[in-house]
Amino acid sequence: MINKEKVRVLMKAQGIGTQTELAEKMHITKNQLSVLLSPKFDPIKANTRLLCNLLKVEIKDIIREKPENMYLEFDDLEEETKPSKSLTDRYIDIRNVVPDKKYNVVELFAGAGGLALGLELAGFYSLGLVEVDKYACKTLRENRPNWNVIQEDIIKVTEKGIKTYLPEPNAEVDLLSGGFPCQAFSFAGNKLGLNDVRGTMFYYYAKALEELKPKMFLAENVRGLVNHDDGKTLSTMISVFSEIGYTVSWEVLRAVNYHVSQKRERLVMVGIRNDLVGTINYKFPEPYGYILPLRDVLKDTPKSEGTKYPDSKRKVLEMVPPGGYWRDLPEDIAKEYMGKSYYSGGGRTGMARRLSWDEPSLTLTCSPAQKQTERCHPDETRPFNVREYARIQSFPDSWRFNCSVNNAYKQIGNAVPVNMAEAVGRSIIRSLNLLNS
Repeated sequence: MINKEKVRVLMKAQGIGTQTELAEKMHITKNQLSVLLSPKFDPIKANTRLLCNLLKVEIKDIIREKPENMYLEFDDLEEETKPSKSLTDRYIDIRNVVPDKKYNVVELFAGAGGLALGLELAGFYSLGLVEVDKYACKTLRENRPNWNVIQEDIIKVTEKGIKTYLPEPNAEVDLLSGGFPCQAFSFAGNKLGLNDVRGTMFYYYAKALEELKPKMFLAENVRGLVNHDDGKTLSTMISVFSEIGYTVSWEVLRAVNYHVSQKRERLVMVGIRNDLVGTINYKFPEPYGYILPLRDVLKDTPKSEGTKYPDSKRKVLEMVPPGGYWRDLPEDIAKEYMGKSYYSGGGRTGMARRLSWDEPSLTLTCSPAQKQTERCHPDETRPFNVREYARIQSFPDSWRFNCSVNNAYKQIGNAVPVNMAEAVGRSIIRSLNLLNS
């Protein structure tokens, strides 16, 4: 990566006062120079030689050494989301973990089955999956005819009692799992108990937890929940879990660390029932130690349907190279394409973004052609098709989505990456196995 401070010193020595002046001397646009000086820049590009020739230096004089931590090798892998050295005691290698016995799981807000399938691969047996969306339920039933898919509103399920929907109402539940939709809370008082979250989807997750009293629970959500309302929302959730009788650990995990070619981040909360604390403990799954580029997961992807870009967007994206985004466009086209966003702050690296074979995908959205979050194919000027989308979310090719193309994108985009779910599942099984040791 180019060291901007060194460049500034050399510019001053050459009598070049501004980046605009430097861009003019290099006969490139200011946008192109910004790309050149970006920490995401690949120094092998031809403009690097042009810069070095103009400043009369060698490449080694203006680049930083490669970071030792491999998790900084790709752009958009923020330092603060990786396990810090002070937290290494909270992580453990789980790749060889297998269940000592049959462990039962009940899942809420099951969606298209990314989390459920991952937990199955880890070794869990499903007692029931609650999901209100009829298309997602169809996906679950078609792929796992033996699963007990409960197509019902979570409000009705918790009012009636979730046990009444299970084939064995008195069966021991080892794990309650699910990713509840996040809603803002209004605080009723200082207790921060169940009454404070009544009417939210989290409330119904908590009510199911209170009824089932499983040994452990798994709740996942968006990373933004960590800082929502200055952390009060997350604190409220933990207080509610504590009130019900659970000790909670949480962490922001990155899918890219668990054999998923995607930079998706999720907040993962795992709870242990208080009477078991001391007998068992929980540690998050240790990163596998490598990062999977897109070329390794999209080999020989089955043909499938997919959406297309409008002609106006396609013409713009055709100008963007693999791994590039709006800064690679001519300045006048970038301004026209981005509108007011051109003048806003932040990197806006998702706009007019074409992905590269040599890096993981950015987080997949539910609509791959929507403006400002483009995920363009590395070679072809189109969004990823449905099966490519599923591969990036680590669904097997055998997992079918017999619905409209738009609904398939929605189901896949909302899912927990299967391989990430499996890693978390194995970390929970490791804890449950301690009860049998």
